[in-house]
Amino acid sequence: MAAFEIPVERAAAKRGSPGVTFLDVREPAEHAAAWIEGAVFIPMREIPERLGELDTTGEVIVFCHHGSRSGMVVNFLRSKGFEKAVNLAGGIDAWSVEVDPGVPRYR
Repeated sequence: MAAFEIPVERAAAKRGSPGVTFLDVREPAEHAAAWIEGAVFIPMREIPERLGELDTTGEVIVFCHHGSRSGMVVNFLRSKGFEKAVNLAGGIDAWSVEVDPGVPRYR
């Protein structure tokens, strides 16, 4: 597992906890196909101008489809002072397989 990454099972246990934000950085069409209930949706390209919508002191669990884009967002967030930003290992696809099969898988 890469640095600043959280396994889906551990992330699922934190869902709904105070101070924990799930951040979906996929594109709008991907978000329309599948989502994690309660996650904040900010497409990757909008992150720099929308940083103010996120809590710098809380844990931010970032996800995309498989984890590549969200990994880049985690590195960016950490460079901006989000010390508790982590990447959801395997992205929403892993979430669908390991946590909630009700979340549709897509290509």
